[in-house]
Amino acid sequence: MNKRVIDDNQLVFLYINGDESALAELLMRHKRRIYSSIYLVVRNKEITEDIFQDTFFKVINSLKAGQYYEDGKFLPWVLRIARNLVIDHFRRIKKMPTIPNIVNDEGEEVDIFSILNIQENNDHQIEKSQFKKTMRNLVEELPSEQKEVLIMRMYYDMSFKEIADFTQVSINTSLGRMRYALINLKKMLEDKNVEIPV
Repeated sequence: MNKRVIDDNQLVFLYINGDESALAELLMRHKRRIYSSIYLVVRNKEITEDIFQDTFFKVINSLKAGQYYEDGKFLPWVLRIARNLVIDHFRRIKKMPTIPNIVNDEGEEVDIFSILNIQENNDHQIEKSQFKKTMRNLVEELPSEQKEVLIMRMYYDMSFKEIADFTQVSINTSLGRMRYALINLKKMLEDKNVEIPV
């Protein structure tokens, strides 16, 4: 039977049942899409190849361990694995830097602290430093989809189009997740009575 006419889920079934060539077909079918999604973020060929290989090691191990439950959704499942490995890579090599600008609802570049009504004041650098540390901790408490968009946009300087492509959602969904992340951050600041440096 020609594997080109077999869908991904059937190929997964064949591989799990001992047909090694079925995995080779899945790899050929989706290599470019998976590789591109990794390279889009890391922008380094060697790192992309490493993460791509790690992705397929994890795919193979998960399939052999019977941990594939994404019926009919092989590619999104693999892309999620790749995405998590990319995020792990950035966590390993790079501490979160100072929070840069983001795009507001009107499409203007603004500092996140201005959104949170924080005024710049050189006399309060220690308080601001502590506040930024608190903010990073609060980011970790956000729902995973909101945190992911926030980190990609603010810490890795990805455009909303790149975020949308990488997370396989629309640009509007990415923008919406960013908006709700900011709303939630403001609420957490209020709930925890965090003093904002002014």
